[in-house]
Amino acid sequence: MRDAIALVLAGGGGERLSVLATERAVSAVPFGGKYRIIDFALSNCCHSGVRRVGVITQHAPASLHDHVGSGRAWDLDGRESGIVILQPFMTRDQAGWYRGTADALAQNWDVIEESRAARVLVLSGDHVYKMDYRALMAAHQRVSAAVTLAVLAVAPDQVHRFGMVTTDADGRVLGFEEKPQRTDAHLASMGVCVFESEVLREALRGRPVDLALDVLRVLVRSGARVQACEFDGYFEDVGQISTYYRANLDLLRPDPRLLLHDARWPILTRDEERPPVLLLPGADVAGSLVANGCRIAGRVRNSVLFPGVTVRAGAEVTDSVVMQDVIVEPGAKVRAAIVDKLVRVGEGATVGAGDPSPDPSLAWLDGLTLIGKDAEIPARATVGRQVVVGVGARPSDFGGEALAPGARIADHVATQELA
Repeated sequence: MRDAIALVLAGGGGERLSVLATERAVSAVPFGGKYRIIDFALSNCCHSGVRRVGVITQHAPASLHDHVGSGRAWDLDGRESGIVILQPFMTRDQAGWYRGTADALAQNWDVIEESRAARVLVLSGDHVYKMDYRALMAAHQRVSAAVTLAVLAVAPDQVHRFGMVTTDADGRVLGFEEKPQRTDAHLASMGVCVFESEVLREALRGRPVDLALDVLRVLVRSGARVQACEFDGYFEDVGQISTYYRANLDLLRPDPRLLLHDARWPILTRDEERPPVLLLPGADVAGSLVANGCRIAGRVRNSVLFPGVTVRAGAEVTDSVVMQDVIVEPGAKVRAAIVDKLVRVGEGATVGAGDPSPDPSLAWLDGLTLIGKDAEIPARATVGRQVVVGVGARPSDFGGEALAPGARIADHVATQELA
């Protein structure tokens, strides 16, 4: 893989993740008790022998920049390896912000050219999967393809989430549809592809905007050799609430489809130095993933707890994803919720109360309650299912009434406060 460079598209704003992506890129959202979503793409690069990586960022990049750092966690800080953060910038000749995925590649063409790489591996930073990119590269070279797409079979009710491809008996791509409502195709593009550098250069000359619509689809229609390489491992696009939640709780199954403890292909990350888990008298934990630094004196069931979570005596956490340094005070209950970092759930408060509403406009929440980073839930407050509590919400925002399904408390973001 010495003749390849990987570019990770990690600048997405993640509107479908709501408050989880207000102050961070989707690829920087915490996952699985200790990781960030981008760790999967970077770990795959490390284990596949990809030594040169560019991370293309745009939306709220500070958290992602801090996490990636020099790339040491993924062995990308050596003499013959390296990682570079590619943030948009303005010059006399270009306007700055990336207009789309293809434009992001075009604006960073100088990085590709300076690498002298014969092939460009383009990856998405918001997918959870393990893949040996060497197999994809071998399939690409075996048929002398111009582009090779990693694809996987999906159910008919999932085709609207993916770019769908049709192929001939030899795996050559004959058609490409971007997120159709219905199609006869059953192979979905994973957002992982290998380009011959010269092919990509020519495709970007007209400054296309979208990689799928303006590059891949055009190449297929032009008759270029676009090949599909089918993948049969675990894969999840966690860019929406339902899939993010499901992928986290899938880790709690006795036989999870995604093995985080696989020593042959570990997921690497920038570790935090935390003390071991402390189970205090009265702690009752079952069927859960509990990270270092947690202090538990209450009841935890079927949940993922990130580092530093405190569950005090008499508190309960059930069917939830709870991020770093959250404090659940005595007697509080958290049910069917995703709670972002540094949240305090006040004494006797209930998050995720009652039953979900059948209102179709709330279907995107999948019955869950979302609590944004730095929010403070006041004591004895009742926050119903399918409620969204914004980043930095304060006790005074809650009033005295229970929050019913569909309620939304606005964000308190520092830059907005100054406006």
